[in-house]
Amino acid sequence: MRYGILSDTHANIEALEAVFAAFEKERIDRYVCLGDTVGYGASPNEACSLIRSKVAHTILGNHDAAVAGRMDYSYYYHAARQALDKHAQELEPAHMDWLKALPYEVRENGVHFCHGSPLNIEEFDYIFAKDQAAKCLTIWEKMSQLTLIGHSHLCKAFALNPDRPGAQEVVAQTFELRPGWKYIVSVGSVGQPRDFDPRASYTVFDTETKTFEFKRVEYDVKASAGKILASDLEPNFGTRLFLGI
Repeated sequence: MRYGILSDTHANIEALEAVFAAFEKERIDRYVCLGDTVGYGASPNEACSLIRSKVAHTILGNHDAAVAGRMDYSYYYHAARQALDKHAQELEPAHMDWLKALPYEVRENGVHFCHGSPLNIEEFDYIFAKDQAAKCLTIWEKMSQLTLIGHSHLCKAFALNPDRPGAQEVVAQTFELRPGWKYIVSVGSVGQPRDFDPRASYTVFDTETKTFEFKRVEYDVKASAGKILASDLEPNFGTRLFLGI
């Protein structure tokens, strides 16, 4: 089974379309989205429609939960709250019902799919550093060999072994899962990368070869940013796309 995994589209339809076009060259058997289809961007309905038409499993992200009324987001900063309120008003009823029904996690073929840290699924905690990944050693027995997450908008991979202290960062675009180790991989963001690379992120995992790959693809950033700048969304949501921050 070859999985195509994506996350954090954030209503960026141009980036999402580019990712699915790139996936067509990858012989994908099943697509999984790790959440945050909405929030920040200017095309929430279009993004929901495309995800729903292509993806076998979609996980609930924190922005999805906020738009669907499944969490309190009053503590978010003003511009983020404004975007979430706007998307909640704009979403077609079928897309809103879909968000309201999304699961917090899915386990399949030895892979655990979730949006944030597997420690507290419903809290949407971040994992983007070794010390955060190492906390998952406390649930070693419950972990799948591979846990795939989004949320941080960063491409990061960590390897855990109960006989080794802490977590080891895996610094490679392509790597094989080793026996005796468990992995937590943050798959990056389709629609709002934050690693100073504006290209959209997507990933591939082959369950037969146990090989994971980080991928990037260019998209029409100008078009996506232009839609945001022409709306009443925070302008920085558009300008940051050019820089990948």
